[in-house]
Amino acid sequence: MTLLDGKIASQAIKEQLKTATQAIISNGKRPPHLAAILVGNDGASETYVASKVKNCEETGFLSTLIRLPADVTESDLLEKISHLNSDSGVDGILVQLPLPRHIRESVIIQAINPDKDVDGFHPISAGKLVQGLPTFIPATPYGILLMLEHFQLSTKGKHAVVIGRSNIVGRPMSILLSSNIPFGNCTVTLCHSHTPDLAAITRQADILVAALGKPEFVTADMIKPGAIVIDVGITRVADPSAKKGFRIKGDVAFQEVAPLCEAITPVPGGVGLMTIAGLLKNTLQAYQNHTS
Repeated sequence: MTLLDGKIASQAIKEQLKTATQAIISNGKRPPHLAAILVGNDGASETYVASKVKNCEETGFLSTLIRLPADVTESDLLEKISHLNSDSGVDGILVQLPLPRHIRESVIIQAINPDKDVDGFHPISAGKLVQGLPTFIPATPYGILLMLEHFQLSTKGKHAVVIGRSNIVGRPMSILLSSNIPFGNCTVTLCHSHTPDLAAITRQADILVAALGKPEFVTADMIKPGAIVIDVGITRVADPSAKKGFRIKGDVAFQEVAPLCEAITPVPGGVGLMTIAGLLKNTLQAYQNHTS
């Protein structure tokens, strides 16, 4: 069993990005610049954004973090986005999700300039992805592709099963795995909450991507021996014995599933780190698009 260690794979990508950034600076140009907007003080969002800012620093990118109160109006948030859209010194924009209930996520996502949509959530980015056109790939699916590439895991001709149909992970992941690209060319089954006899389908999977947000949902009886298992889940589960009062659990029951696998991602330390790597790769691409 191969442990698909996100620390190893993401570090290799960050070294490549660091080298590229140093070359940019040595030519007298500014480095890529990522701007993030954080609304409210959700603990998980705080952690994610802090990690993104830290990784920007480590690769030599510029980063700007804009904090807004949880009761910010939708119009004020849109104004901030408009300002970043028009700022030629900003290459990538992300608005950390989820947002407070009084703000429509779809409106916010569509307000971001598609040329700066490094999260890959804009409908224009999604449409290009479906048609196989160059675009920003949503960071988590992109990170998974980068992980498959780093560990040289064969995908061609395999049956991939994706559990979850969100626009952030499940849908784009199913499109990428079925696309005629390196580390694609799978036959893909997309499952969701209304899929009957889910376990019968997952047991057919050569590659299983679990992205449904239910801790330890995928158990050993749902796995085909020798499968590659990608665990996208990251849920805080209360645990009074833990130092922080909670533990991070994935969608896969790792201890019982891992022995059956050819390869599996851990949680934490797997896909989450690769998501940031994908975001940084998108930011560099946005910079190159702007300056070419």
